[in-house]
Amino acid sequence: MHITTIALIISIIGLISSFFLVGIIPSLVSFIMGIRLLIEEKSIDVVRVLAISFAGIILPIVMYLNTFGFHLPGSDESGRNFYQRIMINNYSNLGIRFGFTDDNAKDFAGEEQDALPDQPDSDEITYYSNTPVTHTGTGTTEKQEDEAAEKLPAIFESLDSISASEKNKGGIISIAPSDDNMPSYGGLPVGTLIIAQYFREDDHNANPVLVLQNKTGDMCRYECIFTARDKDGNEMATSEKTVEVVRDGSVFVFEGRFDKNDLGGGIPDAFEFSISKREPYEKDMSTEISVSTEIEENSAILTAENRSDKKVKVDAYVLFFDGNELVDCMWMIPQNTDEVCLEPGSAASIQGDAYYRFDHVETYYTAYEAVGE
Repeated sequence: MHITTIALIISIIGLISSFFLVGIIPSLVSFIMGIRLLIEEKSIDVVRVLAISFAGIILPIVMYLNTFGFHLPGSDESGRNFYQRIMINNYSNLGIRFGFTDDNAKDFAGEEQDALPDQPDSDEITYYSNTPVTHTGTGTTEKQEDEAAEKLPAIFESLDSISASEKNKGGIISIAPSDDNMPSYGGLPVGTLIIAQYFREDDHNANPVLVLQNKTGDMCRYECIFTARDKDGNEMATSEKTVEVVRDGSVFVFEGRFDKNDLGGGIPDAFEFSISKREPYEKDMSTEISVSTEIEENSAILTAENRSDKKVKVDAYVLFFDGNELVDCMWMIPQNTDEVCLEPGSAASIQGDAYYRFDHVETYYTAYEAVGE
């Protein structure tokens, strides 16, 4: 048998076995043979040997780097050796099982998540289409979330009346724990649903946040009055907010802002909200706008693109979470004109810097034609 054929066979065997990491040695042997043959025979047939051998050498290296990067294998809480960890990391997404799975025959993706602590993805890019899907990562479908939302009462008398079992379900009716277990109460127009409530504070502000959904079947303008009350029920301060136009089925945010100087330096004993709706004055443009939010270190960069031929104003809220805890809420208005809006066919970005640790964000926005701007 000609030596070129032998080298080709070895290179093929090496490439196949490289999918199991062990092929790097025969691939290296055939690669050296190919170089020698190329020097001696100068034949084009040798190129196939070199190409296959090179692939067999690179593949195990890529698999190693994909698992450990440019570091040596560290200790693993599951007790697996570095070979098992490389195979799990590179093949788990394909659903491939090997002989070193556990007794419960879990897939490697699930096992690896159990073995390692949760790590926030700093490059994470999150996209929101202004639908009831709130991107909580629970795996529920939009239809399932719509059905869950329909089960909530149309007129919501007390946020605290949501049962503990409902709070822990996640998805569209997920309620994150409040920083101070803030009591709250209020009313919603018929057809408007409460999705989540939060309360956060810092050294200067105390802010209730409501995430709502328009299920009225109509385009609506929403107005909200938050009232902070003391332990005797007396009014301490108010905060008024307006959302100009919300499409049917869309999710939107109301944030009440209370300066602690107006609250005697502390936080209220409770807050109430009163929300009303009416026909919008502005023309909805949310279908002509695309919005994305990217995390970079301790900042969120929100980018909005105006695909229409009109000036558009985008009102966006970015909610920062550490686990299930709301740590910050930022109102962002991307703009590229002096009128705080987006020119036709243009895009703009705005950056918000968080002062607290967070691991993910949620973004909600509305958009309308900037008439008279």
